[in-house]
Amino acid sequence: MYFPYLRGRQFELIAIRELLEKSLLSKNVMPVVEPVKLSSALIKTMSFFQDKDRSLGLVRNPQVGSMIKDLADEKYEKDKGRFYEILKMSDVISFLYVDGKLSAHLSALERQGINKRDIATICINQDSIPHFESAYAPDYPRFNFIRDESGFRRRMPKQRVMFEDRYPKKSRNVEYLDSEDEHFSSDHLYYEQEGYLGFSDYSVVGNEYSESGFAPYAIAIHIVYFAADQTLRVRHFVSDTNDDITDPAGKFAEALEKLIIWNQTQQLDTFGVRVFENMYKNRSYPGLGTVKKLSIMHHLELMSRYLDGVK
Repeated sequence: MYFPYLRGRQFELIAIRELLEKSLLSKNVMPVVEPVKLSSALIKTMSFFQDKDRSLGLVRNPQVGSMIKDLADEKYEKDKGRFYEILKMSDVISFLYVDGKLSAHLSALERQGINKRDIATICINQDSIPHFESAYAPDYPRFNFIRDESGFRRRMPKQRVMFEDRYPKKSRNVEYLDSEDEHFSSDHLYYEQEGYLGFSDYSVVGNEYSESGFAPYAIAIHIVYFAADQTLRVRHFVSDTNDDITDPAGKFAEALEKLIIWNQTQQLDTFGVRVFENMYKNRSYPGLGTVKKLSIMHHLELMSRYLDGVK
Protein backbone atom coordinates (compact mmCIF):
# COMPACT_ATOMS: atom_id res chain seq x y z
CA MET A 1 0.00 0.00 0.00
CA TYR A 2 1.16 3.51 -0.81
CA PHE A 3 0.75 6.44 1.58
CA PRO A 4 1.65 9.70 -0.22
CA TYR A 5 2.51 12.28 2.43
CA LEU A 6 1.29 15.76 1.55
CA ARG A 7 1.26 19.06 3.36
CA GLY A 8 -2.18 20.62 3.50
CA ARG A 9 -1.53 23.34 0.96
CA GLN A 10 -4.42 24.25 -1.31
CA PHE A 11 -3.22 22.67 -4.55
CA GLU A 12 -2.06 19.45 -2.86
CA LEU A 13 -5.49 19.05 -1.30
CA ILE A 14 -7.19 19.79 -4.62
CA ALA A 15 -4.97 17.16 -6.28
CA ILE A 16 -6.16 14.27 -4.10
CA ARG A 17 -9.77 15.52 -4.12
CA GLU A 18 -9.89 15.67 -7.93
CA LEU A 19 -8.27 12.25 -8.27
CA LEU A 20 -10.93 10.76 -6.00
CA GLU A 21 -13.68 12.66 -7.81
CA LYS A 22 -12.51 11.19 -11.13
CA SER A 23 -12.17 7.66 -9.66
CA LEU A 24 -8.42 7.71 -10.35
CA LEU A 25 -7.23 7.12 -6.78
CA SER A 26 -6.82 3.44 -5.94
CA LYS A 27 -7.99 2.01 -2.63
CA ASN A 28 -4.37 0.86 -2.33
CA VAL A 29 -3.37 4.53 -2.07
CA MET A 30 -4.21 6.41 1.13
CA PRO A 31 -3.05 10.04 1.30
CA VAL A 32 -1.70 11.33 4.59
CA VAL A 33 -2.16 15.06 5.12
CA GLU A 34 -0.14 17.18 7.51
CA PRO A 35 -2.45 20.21 7.80
CA VAL A 36 -0.52 23.47 7.72
CA LYS A 37 -3.57 25.64 8.40
CA LEU A 38 -7.28 25.36 9.18
CA SER A 39 -8.57 26.12 5.69
CA SER A 40 -11.77 25.63 3.75
CA ALA A 41 -9.77 23.47 1.32
CA LEU A 42 -8.81 21.12 4.18
CA ILE A 43 -12.38 20.84 5.45
CA LYS A 44 -13.74 20.35 1.92
CA THR A 45 -11.22 17.58 1.25
CA MET A 46 -11.98 15.77 4.51
CA SER A 47 -15.69 16.05 3.80
CA PHE A 48 -15.28 14.75 0.25
CA PHE A 49 -13.33 11.69 1.41
CA GLN A 50 -16.08 11.10 3.96
CA ASP A 51 -18.77 11.28 1.27
CA LYS A 52 -16.84 8.79 -0.87
CA ASP A 53 -16.30 6.47 2.12
CA ARG A 54 -12.53 6.60 1.70
CA SER A 55 -9.86 6.70 4.36
CA LEU A 56 -7.61 9.72 4.81
CA GLY A 57 -4.68 10.12 7.16
CA LEU A 58 -4.45 13.32 9.17
CA VAL A 59 -1.50 14.39 11.34
CA ARG A 60 -2.90 15.60 14.66
CA ASN A 61 0.34 17.22 15.86
CA PRO A 62 1.65 18.90 12.67
CA GLN A 63 5.28 19.96 12.75
CA VAL A 64 5.00 22.93 10.37
CA GLY A 65 2.45 25.65 9.62
CA SER A 66 -0.15 27.36 11.80
CA MET A 67 -2.76 24.60 12.27
CA ILE A 68 -2.31 24.29 16.04
CA LYS A 69 -2.58 28.07 16.49
CA ASP A 70 -5.60 28.24 14.18
CA LEU A 71 -7.48 25.66 16.29
CA ALA A 72 -6.93 27.87 19.35
CA ASP A 73 -7.96 31.11 17.61
CA GLU A 74 -11.53 32.32 18.21
CA LYS A 75 -11.85 33.70 14.68
CA TYR A 76 -11.76 30.12 13.36
CA GLU A 77 -14.55 28.95 15.69
CA LYS A 78 -16.97 28.02 12.88
CA ASP A 79 -14.31 26.18 10.85
CA LYS A 80 -13.06 24.45 14.00
CA GLY A 81 -16.55 23.14 14.73
CA ARG A 82 -16.89 21.73 11.23
CA PHE A 83 -13.39 20.27 11.38
CA TYR A 84 -14.07 18.31 14.58
CA GLU A 85 -17.52 17.28 13.33
CA ILE A 86 -16.00 15.64 10.25
CA LEU A 87 -13.27 14.02 12.36
CA LYS A 88 -15.93 12.26 14.44
CA MET A 89 -18.03 11.11 11.49
CA SER A 90 -15.48 10.13 8.86
CA ASP A 91 -12.85 7.44 8.48
CA VAL A 92 -9.99 9.81 9.21
CA ILE A 93 -7.00 7.96 10.62
CA SER A 94 -5.19 10.05 13.22
CA PHE A 95 -1.40 10.23 12.86
CA LEU A 96 0.97 11.36 15.60
CA TYR A 97 4.62 12.31 15.35
CA VAL A 98 6.50 10.48 18.08
CA ASP A 99 8.19 12.77 20.60
CA GLY A 100 8.30 13.29 24.35
CA LYS A 101 4.61 14.29 24.34
CA LEU A 102 3.39 11.08 22.67
CA SER A 103 1.78 9.60 25.80
CA ALA A 104 -0.06 12.87 26.47
CA HIS A 105 -1.28 13.05 22.84
CA LEU A 106 -2.49 9.44 23.01
CA SER A 107 -4.35 10.11 26.25
CA ALA A 108 -6.04 13.16 24.71
CA LEU A 109 -7.17 11.16 21.68
CA GLU A 110 -8.34 8.28 23.84
CA ARG A 111 -10.57 10.73 25.73
CA GLN A 112 -12.11 11.48 22.31
CA GLY A 113 -12.87 7.79 21.90
CA ILE A 114 -9.90 6.88 19.69
CA ASN A 115 -8.09 3.73 20.78
CA LYS A 116 -4.32 3.98 20.55
CA ARG A 117 -4.19 0.84 18.40
CA ASP A 118 -6.25 2.72 15.77
CA ILE A 119 -3.75 5.58 15.67
CA ALA A 120 -0.80 5.71 13.27
CA THR A 121 2.59 6.93 14.46
CA ILE A 122 5.46 8.63 12.65
CA CYS A 123 8.88 7.96 14.17
CA ILE A 124 11.72 9.44 12.13
CA ASN A 125 14.09 10.43 14.92
CA GLN A 126 16.21 7.78 16.63
CA ASP A 127 15.95 9.65 19.94
CA SER A 128 12.16 9.29 19.79
CA ILE A 129 12.19 5.48 19.75
CA PRO A 130 12.22 5.22 23.60
CA HIS A 131 9.13 7.47 23.71
CA PHE A 132 7.38 5.11 21.31
CA GLU A 133 8.39 2.05 23.32
CA SER A 134 7.22 3.65 26.56
CA ALA A 135 3.83 4.60 25.12
CA TYR A 136 3.09 1.41 23.20
CA ALA A 137 4.87 -1.56 24.78
CA PRO A 138 3.57 -4.23 24.59
CA ASP A 139 0.95 -2.73 22.24
CA TYR A 140 1.41 -1.35 18.74
CA PRO A 141 -0.27 1.28 16.52
CA ARG A 142 -2.30 0.74 13.36
CA PHE A 143 0.66 1.88 11.26
CA ASN A 144 4.15 2.93 12.29
CA PHE A 145 5.92 5.13 9.76
CA ILE A 146 9.69 4.75 10.19
CA ARG A 147 12.93 5.45 8.36
CA ASP A 148 14.29 2.51 6.40
CA GLU A 149 17.26 2.10 8.72
CA SER A 150 18.37 -0.82 10.90
CA GLY A 151 18.10 1.19 14.12
CA PHE A 152 14.37 1.63 13.53
CA ARG A 153 13.68 -1.83 12.11
CA ARG A 154 15.32 -3.64 15.04
CA ARG A 155 13.31 -1.89 17.73
CA MET A 156 10.04 -1.30 15.84
CA PRO A 157 9.19 -4.59 14.14
CA LYS A 158 5.40 -4.35 13.90
CA GLN A 159 3.02 -2.49 11.56
CA ARG A 160 5.93 -0.81 9.80
CA VAL A 161 5.56 1.56 6.85
CA MET A 162 8.71 2.72 5.07
CA PHE A 163 8.79 6.53 5.11
CA GLU A 164 11.47 8.32 3.09
CA ASP A 165 11.87 11.51 1.07
CA ARG A 166 12.69 10.16 -2.40
CA TYR A 167 12.42 13.38 -4.35
CA PRO A 168 15.85 14.68 -5.52
CA LYS A 169 15.23 18.29 -4.52
CA LYS A 170 17.38 21.09 -5.90
CA SER A 171 17.65 24.53 -4.33
CA ARG A 172 16.84 26.25 -7.65
CA ASN A 173 14.83 25.01 -10.62
CA VAL A 174 17.60 25.92 -13.05
CA GLU A 175 19.81 23.26 -11.43
CA TYR A 176 17.59 20.53 -12.85
CA LEU A 177 19.05 21.35 -16.27
CA ASP A 178 22.20 19.52 -15.13
CA SER A 179 20.27 16.38 -14.11
CA GLU A 180 17.17 16.20 -16.27
CA ASP A 181 16.47 12.52 -15.59
CA GLU A 182 16.99 10.90 -12.16
CA HIS A 183 16.19 7.81 -10.14
CA PHE A 184 13.16 8.39 -7.93
CA SER A 185 12.27 5.21 -6.04
CA SER A 186 12.19 1.43 -5.97
CA ASP A 187 10.25 1.17 -2.70
CA HIS A 188 7.16 -0.19 -4.50
CA LEU A 189 9.18 -3.19 -5.68
CA TYR A 190 10.68 -4.30 -2.38
CA TYR A 191 8.66 -2.99 0.57
CA GLU A 192 6.75 -6.24 1.17
CA GLN A 193 9.74 -8.56 1.07
CA GLU A 194 11.54 -6.19 3.45
CA GLY A 195 8.79 -6.57 6.04
CA TYR A 196 6.77 -3.38 5.50
CA LEU A 197 3.00 -3.02 5.24
CA GLY A 198 3.45 -0.13 2.82
CA PHE A 199 5.66 2.74 1.73
CA SER A 200 5.39 6.51 1.94
CA ASP A 201 7.11 9.52 0.39
CA TYR A 202 6.52 13.19 -0.32
CA SER A 203 5.63 12.64 -4.00
CA VAL A 204 7.26 15.21 -6.32
CA VAL A 205 7.20 17.94 -3.68
CA GLY A 206 9.80 16.80 -1.16
CA ASN A 207 10.00 17.31 2.58
CA GLU A 208 11.16 20.92 2.47
CA TYR A 209 8.46 23.36 3.65
CA SER A 210 8.24 27.10 3.19
CA GLU A 211 5.47 29.39 4.37
CA SER A 212 5.73 31.75 1.42
CA GLY A 213 6.24 31.27 -2.29
CA PHE A 214 8.44 33.27 -4.61
CA ALA A 215 8.72 34.02 -8.30
CA PRO A 216 11.28 31.60 -9.77
CA TYR A 217 13.84 32.43 -12.44
CA ALA A 218 13.19 29.05 -14.07
CA ILE A 219 9.99 27.02 -14.31
CA ALA A 220 10.20 23.23 -14.04
CA ILE A 221 7.67 20.44 -14.57
CA HIS A 222 8.45 17.18 -12.76
CA ILE A 223 7.05 13.95 -14.20
CA VAL A 224 7.49 10.51 -12.64
CA TYR A 225 7.56 7.46 -14.93
CA PHE A 226 8.42 3.76 -14.86
CA ALA A 227 11.75 2.68 -16.30
CA ALA A 228 12.19 -0.64 -18.12
CA ASP A 229 13.15 -2.35 -14.83
CA GLN A 230 9.96 -1.00 -13.15
CA THR A 231 11.85 1.40 -10.92
CA LEU A 232 10.48 4.92 -10.80
CA ARG A 233 12.40 7.76 -12.37
CA VAL A 234 11.61 11.48 -12.49
CA ARG A 235 12.12 13.69 -15.52
CA HIS A 236 12.55 17.44 -15.10
CA PHE A 237 11.42 19.75 -17.90
CA VAL A 238 12.97 23.17 -17.39
CA SER A 239 12.58 26.49 -19.16
CA ASP A 240 15.52 27.97 -21.08
CA THR A 241 15.17 31.74 -20.66
CA ASN A 242 16.05 31.93 -16.97
CA ASP A 243 17.90 35.23 -16.50
CA ASP A 244 15.12 36.95 -14.55
CA ILE A 245 11.61 36.42 -13.16
CA THR A 246 9.72 38.00 -16.06
CA ASP A 247 7.36 36.16 -18.45
CA PRO A 248 6.40 33.08 -16.41
CA ALA A 249 3.92 32.08 -19.15
CA GLY A 250 6.74 32.02 -21.69
CA LYS A 251 8.96 30.00 -19.37
CA PHE A 252 6.14 27.52 -18.79
CA ALA A 253 5.64 27.16 -22.55
CA GLU A 254 9.34 26.30 -22.96
CA ALA A 255 9.22 23.63 -20.25
CA LEU A 256 5.90 22.27 -21.48
CA GLU A 257 7.14 21.85 -25.06
CA LYS A 258 9.99 19.67 -23.78
CA LEU A 259 7.46 17.49 -21.93
CA ILE A 260 5.24 17.14 -25.00
CA ILE A 261 8.14 16.17 -27.28
CA TRP A 262 9.48 13.65 -24.74
CA ASN A 263 6.07 12.07 -24.25
CA GLN A 264 5.69 11.39 -27.97
CA THR A 265 8.07 8.51 -27.30
CA GLN A 266 7.15 7.75 -23.68
CA GLN A 267 3.38 7.69 -24.32
CA LEU A 268 2.30 8.45 -20.76
CA ASP A 269 -1.47 8.69 -20.59
CA THR A 270 -2.78 10.00 -17.27
CA PHE A 271 -5.23 12.75 -16.50
CA GLY A 272 -2.42 15.09 -15.48
CA VAL A 273 -0.43 14.53 -18.66
CA ARG A 274 -3.52 14.94 -20.84
CA VAL A 275 -4.22 18.32 -19.20
CA PHE A 276 -0.63 19.36 -19.90
CA GLU A 277 -1.14 18.34 -23.54
CA ASN A 278 -4.32 20.42 -23.77
CA MET A 279 -2.47 23.40 -22.31
CA TYR A 280 0.17 23.00 -25.00
CA LYS A 281 -2.48 22.94 -27.73
CA ASN A 282 -4.29 25.96 -26.28
CA ARG A 283 -1.09 27.87 -25.39
CA SER A 284 -2.44 28.44 -21.88
CA TYR A 285 -0.62 29.02 -18.59
CA PRO A 286 -2.49 27.91 -15.44
CA GLY A 287 -0.12 29.22 -12.75
CA LEU A 288 2.52 27.39 -10.74
CA GLY A 289 0.07 25.93 -8.21
CA THR A 290 -1.80 24.07 -10.94
CA VAL A 291 1.47 22.84 -12.45
CA LYS A 292 2.38 21.26 -9.09
CA LYS A 293 -1.14 19.88 -8.69
CA LEU A 294 -1.02 18.13 -12.07
CA SER A 295 2.41 16.62 -11.39
CA ILE A 296 1.14 15.19 -8.09
CA MET A 297 -2.03 13.89 -9.74
CA HIS A 298 0.02 12.18 -12.45
CA HIS A 299 2.28 10.50 -9.88
CA LEU A 300 -0.58 9.24 -7.70
CA GLU A 301 -2.59 8.00 -10.67
CA LEU A 302 0.49 6.15 -11.94
CA MET A 303 0.98 4.49 -8.55
CA SER A 304 -2.74 3.67 -8.35
CA ARG A 305 -2.56 1.81 -11.64
CA TYR A 306 0.58 -0.03 -10.62
CA LEU A 307 -0.75 -1.18 -7.24
CA ASP A 308 -4.11 -2.18 -8.68
CA GLY A 309 -2.23 -4.27 -11.23
CA VAL A 310 -0.20 -6.21 -8.70
CA LYS A 311 -2.79 -6.62 -5.94
